[in-house]
Amino acid sequence: MSKPIINKLIAVIALSCIGFLSTSAFAAQDEFQRQMTQKVMEAKQKLKEAEAAKGAERQKLMSEHLKMMQENMQKMQAMKPKAGMSMQEHEDWINEHQKLMDQLMDQMMGEHKLMMDMGDMHKH
Repeated sequence: MSKPIINKLIAVIALSCIGFLSTSAFAAQDEFQRQMTQKVMEAKQKLKEAEAAKGAERQKLMSEHLKMMQENMQKMQAMKPKAGMSMQEHEDWINEHQKLMDQLMDQMMGEHKLMMDMGDMHKH
C-alpha cells in the first residue's frame, strides 16, 4: 500500500472511533436488548460449563445450551425497533442487534467445535 492510502485509512479509522464514542455507545440498547444481552451471557456461561464437563454431564449441559440458544434465536428474530425512532436511534438499535447476533453465532461455533471434539473422542 502506498503511504497516502495508509494515511487516509488511518484518518478514516480515527474518525470512525471518534464518531462511535460521541454517539454514546452505552445508551444504544433498548430494554429488550439489555434483557437479550443477559440471556446471551447466561447461555455463554452454560457453554463454558459444558466445555469443562466430561461425558454425560457435558452432553446434558450442551443440550441445555442448545435449548437456550434456540429460545434466544427465536426472540432475536422477533425483535423489531420501536416506532418513532430517529435515524440515529434506529442505526444504534441495528448495531446493537448485530452485536447480539454475532455473539450468538460465536456460541454456535463454540458448540459445534465441542460436538466435533466429542465425535473425535468416540473414534479413538
